[in-house]
Amino acid sequence: MAENIKISSIIIARDEEANIALCIKSQRDVVDDIVVLVDSRTTDITKQIALSFQNVNCEIVEWKGYAGTKIYALSKTKYEWVLWIDADERITPELAEELKQFKKSKPCSNAYNVARRAFFLGKWIRHSGWYPSRVTRLFNKKFVTFNEKEIHEHLKVEGTVGKLQNDLNHYTDPSIEHYFTKYNSYTSLAAKELFEKGKRATVIDILIRPIFLFCKMYIFRLGFLDGLHGLILAVFSSSYVFTKYCKLWELNRERSK
Repeated sequence: MAENIKISSIIIARDEEANIALCIKSQRDVVDDIVVLVDSRTTDITKQIALSFQNVNCEIVEWKGYAGTKIYALSKTKYEWVLWIDADERITPELAEELKQFKKSKPCSNAYNVARRAFFLGKWIRHSGWYPSRVTRLFNKKFVTFNEKEIHEHLKVEGTVGKLQNDLNHYTDPSIEHYFTKYNSYTSLAAKELFEKGKRATVIDILIRPIFLFCKMYIFRLGFLDGLHGLILAVFSSSYVFTKYCKLWELNRERSK
């Protein structure tokens, strides 16, 4: 009889003392090797919490960008099959059981995607285009590479991508303060990425794109059914696009001086 598959997981964390323990607890009964890379800019006790668990390899690292840091994390994993999970995510009990069955199987694909249940300000956002937001998170590392994007990095997979049937919970932005703590950095990185591709911001980008996104999320993708949370999310998301293109305009203006 063939041996069961063993799974490593990778977690990249910065100031995640509120999340890291719950993230690790959700996976420790199904994952055999947990790699946690803590951003050297961290100011809290994320590392100490991670090291309090068995089977956790935790290291402080200099930030190499989202993709670069994950590539380094992969080099630290023990096993071919890897689960990529963020510190603010949790494996649901149903997904854990599915992964246990996967470990006894012969995989038909080189990677598998999973539906994420995103919680915004404490509420599961069922509409607004946020569910199911399928992301490739379980993969054989021999057949994948990370793209080089500054943010919203994703996997390039050689071969087929299968589907897991159960959800991964994502506790994004538990507060408005948390949302805007990330907001400035993310919009700057997104603008820089467009700038480096030679993009320019037009009036349409700055004015029309945010309005279109609000209508898409709140009306066409039924965000109004998510109540006040859906309205706030649509407004914040359109503001994000507005700010991103304003920053792109600013970068191009600075270059032309």
